[in-house]
Amino acid sequence: MSAYSSDPDLNAYDVTGNGTEVDIATNLLNGDIRLSILWTQEILLSAEAADQVADALRRAAAQSRSITTAPSTD
Repeated sequence: MSAYSSDPDLNAYDVTGNGTEVDIATNLLNGDIRLSILWTQEILLSAEAADQVADALRRAAAQSRSITTAPSTD
């Protein structure tokens, strides 16, 4: 099982139609945020897709803060 949780609301694909997509995931153990461009090294986004990516990064940052500021159970 992966420690990363992908943003289910993100649906951003390359404008050229080649199937390249963006994935933003938060590590549920330490709060690290992973930004992945799947299937290539580059992606060309429409303005709407760029807004989706920005929103997903903001959601991941909020989730990361909640993980890293959670009280310790030790």
